[in-house]
Amino acid sequence: MSAAPVRIFVPIDAAALSVGAEAVAQAVASEAVARGLSVEIVRNGSRGMLWLEPMVEVETNEGRIAYGPVAAKDVASLFDAGFASGGAHALRLGKTDELDWMKRQQRLTFERVGVIDPLSIAEYRAHGGFKGLEKALALTGGEIVEAVKASGLRGRGGAGFPTGIKWKTVHDARAEQKYIVCNADEGDSGTFADRMLFEGDPYLVIEGMAIAAIAVGATRGYIYLRSEYPHAHRMLQRAILKAEAAGLIGASVLGSEHAFHLEVRLGAGAYICGEETSLLESLEGKRAIVRAKPPLPALQGLFGKPTVVNNVLSFAAVPWILDHGAQAYADYGMGRSRGTLPIQLGGNVRRGGLIELAFGISLREIIEDMGGGTLSGRPIRAVQVGGPLGAYLTASQLDVQMDYEALAAMRAMLGHGGIVVFDDSVDMARQARFAFEFCAKESCGKCTPCRIGATRGVETMDRIIAGTEVPKNIAVLRDLSKLMTDASLCAMGGLTPMPVLSALNHFPEDFDRPPLPLAAE
Repeated sequence: MSAAPVRIFVPIDAAALSVGAEAVAQAVASEAVARGLSVEIVRNGSRGMLWLEPMVEVETNEGRIAYGPVAAKDVASLFDAGFASGGAHALRLGKTDELDWMKRQQRLTFERVGVIDPLSIAEYRAHGGFKGLEKALALTGGEIVEAVKASGLRGRGGAGFPTGIKWKTVHDARAEQKYIVCNADEGDSGTFADRMLFEGDPYLVIEGMAIAAIAVGATRGYIYLRSEYPHAHRMLQRAILKAEAAGLIGASVLGSEHAFHLEVRLGAGAYICGEETSLLESLEGKRAIVRAKPPLPALQGLFGKPTVVNNVLSFAAVPWILDHGAQAYADYGMGRSRGTLPIQLGGNVRRGGLIELAFGISLREIIEDMGGGTLSGRPIRAVQVGGPLGAYLTASQLDVQMDYEALAAMRAMLGHGGIVVFDDSVDMARQARFAFEFCAKESCGKCTPCRIGATRGVETMDRIIAGTEVPKNIAVLRDLSKLMTDASLCAMGGLTPMPVLSALNHFPEDFDRPPLPLAAE
């Protein structure tokens, strides 16, 4: 009887593909054939150590051994060094599970990402998949809702609203049709957790949405995915078809009386569709314009029916909660921020990637200990947390804990968990201008404070940068920021002043500009 083939894992995650993972997979296959070796190449998700991609793993009797970053030209020398059995090589990193990056994390949502073949239902089940859904089917909708409430799970899309309260509102609503909508319009700068999850463990989100449907009495669901994620789109489409064929969703969820039909819809690239009511307008085939609230989407959402709208990471946390219990999830975290947070670390940082940890770790530990400081080697000057509308924090504020309330107390926000690092070469006045420019471009245009205010903001910043009547224009800037904060219809205009004012307050020297010299005649 021939020996089982050696399993070699080469990521199919978009980040790994962007730096040559496809060529590496082809080189591994060709080299194995040339040497007469029997190998099985598994295309897994990324472990989140993006500076090591493509990171290749080999399954051995001692566990999985990681090598990286691997280029196609390295493959022959890897095989020469006994790579197929975990042999020594300059690119050998050691046992994947024992790498410091992995050992320090508390992976609940991302526990399978990088471990399994993303499209294998058998592997998903073997690693605990669908246990939460099976337990949910043994409960009433009200009991599921109470479990989610007791877990302390809050929306991971930015607002941090308690997930269980939203579900209860939809559960209690009377309607013949209800909907589950997953907001996968991951548009914040420095965020990529949703994409990694879809490309590395798509059944998790499908399972979470199915649990939500059972909880509130919904039969249809939609994943609203940003068009810039073609790899995630293909993975999701294939996963949904396989799940339907296996009877996991569709006319009967796991053979139960519950039906749940799921579709993916692509957005057209509008950042405003990250706002739930604008997203619903887009799903209905209309122009993506923010709706006034009330009515809440939980009561009158998609096509006027009660609708649960949650972020990808919110749905993805639910199967673990149902499987392990609400209290087990609530035991992670601090204060009103319970569970774990997938942190996305990027910008000018030595080791960027995906980190999942319980709420409460400090920004400094994330950036300096796990991220290794700046890639340039220059001092950190500013850190933006929470996407393009998040505040800029200074190097002296890095001891703040990653917690909704702790950041709010500093006039900052957690958002989707994205962190972007800047060194001391950054011009904060130009960063403030970018915030206004971004809002002017991405505003839906419905309300005047956002639509006109952002344009006036760009003009005001241009005058400041040119050194034109700087004190007067800074006064205009503050007045304009207050107006946008107080009067905008949604968070797009309401939060745009957050990065502007944080840059102005923390880095005033960048706004104190001398007049630009007159051009020579």
